[in-house]
Amino acid sequence: IKLEMPTINLDGEVTVLATVPEVIEALESCAMTWQKLISTALEEQLKKVPQGNGPLAEVDLWRERNNTLSALTEQTKLPDVQKVLEILQEAESEHIGDLQIVLSDLRKCHMEALDNVKFLSTLERHLKNLTYGTGFNVVLDTIPSLMNALRMVWIISRHYNKDERMVPLMERIAWEISARVYKVVDLHTLFKEDRAAAKKKIAEAKSTLEQWKKCYFAVRAEIEASGREQHWEFDRKRLFEKTDYMTSVCQDLYDILQVIIEEFYNIFGPELKTVTGDPKRIDDLLRAVKGLTSPVEELTFDPFSIKSAHDWKLIMEEFKEEVSVENVKQIFVQNLKDPPLYKNHPPVAGAIYWSRALFYRIKRTIIRFQEVEELLASERGKEVKQIYLQVAKRMKEYEDQKYNQWRDGTEQTLPLLLKNTLLTVITVTEEPVTTKKGVCFIVNFSPMLHEIIVETKYMEQLGFPVPEIARYVALQEDKYLRYTNGLKNMLDRYHRLMGTLNEAETKLLDDHIQELWRVFKSGHRRLNWNSLGIGDFIVRCTQAIRKFESLVHQIHNNSEDISNKLLFIESTNLFKFPLSKNGDELPKAKEFFEYLKCERAKDVAHMVRKYTAISQLLIKVEGRVANTNSGKSPKLTSYYAYWENRIYQVLTQLIVKNLQAFNAAILANVPLFQTEAILSVPEIILQPNASEIDKMTVQCIRDCVEVTKHFVRWMHGTCIECPPQHIKEDEVITFSFYSDVSQNPLIIEQAILITQNVHKLLASLSKYLNQWKRYHLLWKLDKDIVMERLAAEKPACITFDEELQFYMKVAQEVTQQPLIKDEQFIRLQLAPLAYTVQENARGWMISLGKLLNESAREELFSLQEEIQVGVFSSCC
Repeated sequence: IKLEMPTINLDGEVTVLATVPEVIEALESCAMTWQKLISTALEEQLKKVPQGNGPLAEVDLWRERNNTLSALTEQTKLPDVQKVLEILQEAESEHIGDLQIVLSDLRKCHMEALDNVKFLSTLERHLKNLTYGTGFNVVLDTIPSLMNALRMVWIISRHYNKDERMVPLMERIAWEISARVYKVVDLHTLFKEDRAAAKKKIAEAKSTLEQWKKCYFAVRAEIEASGREQHWEFDRKRLFEKTDYMTSVCQDLYDILQVIIEEFYNIFGPELKTVTGDPKRIDDLLRAVKGLTSPVEELTFDPFSIKSAHDWKLIMEEFKEEVSVENVKQIFVQNLKDPPLYKNHPPVAGAIYWSRALFYRIKRTIIRFQEVEELLASERGKEVKQIYLQVAKRMKEYEDQKYNQWRDGTEQTLPLLLKNTLLTVITVTEEPVTTKKGVCFIVNFSPMLHEIIVETKYMEQLGFPVPEIARYVALQEDKYLRYTNGLKNMLDRYHRLMGTLNEAETKLLDDHIQELWRVFKSGHRRLNWNSLGIGDFIVRCTQAIRKFESLVHQIHNNSEDISNKLLFIESTNLFKFPLSKNGDELPKAKEFFEYLKCERAKDVAHMVRKYTAISQLLIKVEGRVANTNSGKSPKLTSYYAYWENRIYQVLTQLIVKNLQAFNAAILANVPLFQTEAILSVPEIILQPNASEIDKMTVQCIRDCVEVTKHFVRWMHGTCIECPPQHIKEDEVITFSFYSDVSQNPLIIEQAILITQNVHKLLASLSKYLNQWKRYHLLWKLDKDIVMERLAAEKPACITFDEELQFYMKVAQEVTQQPLIKDEQFIRLQLAPLAYTVQENARGWMISLGKLLNESAREELFSLQEEIQVGVFSSCC
């Protein structure tokens, strides 16, 4: 389309030319021509529609419109055209207004086309993949990215952000996806292809159709979640009606292939030929299976067309009915030996129920066939009917065989089962039966008996006649259930009670357990499920168990009291350390060990009172078990021994734990008492000395172990303390736990370990004191002899000065030494030693001062005499 330019000369000023009538007339004629030409071009472009049903046709439409309108728009921008418009505008021509309107429409349409081409171009790559992609995998990968690109166009575009533009475009995309499926899925060849490949093709086609809808709603949800974009409220029928219908058809085709591949071809294979021994019959069945798809392959209508939905539904119903008979037959043959049962169904009646359920399935199919006479009249219909009759006959034979076997077996076994005793006794451990712990009573109600009751009820429901004895037992089901529950609850209570007893308690209660067993005896010796006294038996047993339970609870209460007292004894601290005096001041060694001894004596008194009370508790047990209170009942001999052994274990743990705690306190760097370092010429020693501290430690350990002497042993077979035994007139022996506890290897080991650790500590302190021996000359040398010797030598003053400086330095050096040394659990006080050393140094300084003073006086008197003699001589 080309705009014709005016032939008149337009050189000159616009204002001048606008006043020339000939020019205006020529230009108005030209403007009218342009207006008509542009209007016609716009009308033609707006009338055009996409040439095809796919989305690329819409892209091509806008690209063509943009090219046409772009060419026209560029011509309107030419200088001559612009000058013509300016002249007509200046001349106020009546034609300029109409032309301006047309030019404005042109610009508007061109801008729309240009904008649409720009945004549709972003979709073009995805649309080409959708249209020309090599397989469904390309289409499946394209749809999500295409849908996201559509969202961007919806957000940014000025024209495709409205339903009237976006819905038709999406409708074309849906058509393209449907067309791809339609081209690939050809029902005339589908069932002739490799079955697995055909199944895969249908699955991919269905996934492609579903992907379209899934991605649409996913992007729609994202738009709504953003809260900023205009929502997609498009006509879903236009977008998904066809694809949804095609999806359902694909599912039907997939189901057909699934039945053929996964079921019939797998079942009617070589294994079934071997089992049945009739390969020809199996081959005939396979041909019949292949024939099932013939109606689908020979369709006279388009199954993917919504208009044919009713016809397709009829085809699928016919296929399903034909498949049903074959399917039921193979299920029956395959599960004959182990039929699947409904929940709570017994084996025999359940198998018959299963067989009948299958029969009713195929019966319903045949009834539907009978409603359409032409189906049964066809060759395939006759084949289906024949299969139905064979299967029905086989099912009836199966039911009769199952029922006859059950009836004969029930009549033989049921009387024997009813003669079973109520209870049976089993040994559940390798312990001797005399311990009573290894004996277990169980309800002897056979599961077979319960099964017969259930079978009888279901057999009557199925319409079979049942044996009279079976009907009688089934009518008594509630009674048997009440008896079995009562027996089970009673025995559970008994076994729980026995489970709470330890070996000593079991021996203690042996007579009472035997008495309980005598009550149980008729249940596993005499009474059976035909007996009349079952209810009374349960009542007697329950009363006996209740009485026994009361006795056990009383014994356990006493046992708990004894255990609490033993726990008190075991947790007693036999090494209670004194608190420090005045903050940092610690007790002396003797005070420390004396404090431990006193505190221990108090605690031992409490422990002994707890121990003494144990005998009284055992006498209470004796009263309840043996009806005596002597403390020496033969029936409790093993029970006394049990608790005496527990007491020994507790006392052993008491001593071991306390010795371990004392050893830990020795090794910890926390001082507990203090000792002093003193000078005992010529040695530096501890006060008290190491030997005494060692003896006090050993004595403390011995006192700890000898605590057990306060716990007097019981006389054999009793809980009565042994009286003191007089060996000689002045020698008395008391039997206590000391002799046993003191020989325990753990206790001996701990005692030795504590002694060794104390020895090491005292040796370490002695080694530390050796550094003070560098001052040993202060007290080793005889001061008087040294002074006499020094006086005889008559040393110079400088010698005296050097000696005095040495002893002064020693005195000052001692003051700078640490006066406290903490090592493990001992604090060493060095102040007395330091004071003694200082005093010795001062003593030497005083002696040297006296010697210096006497030497100076002698020299002074000698000098005075010389002066006096010299003066006297000069006077003469």
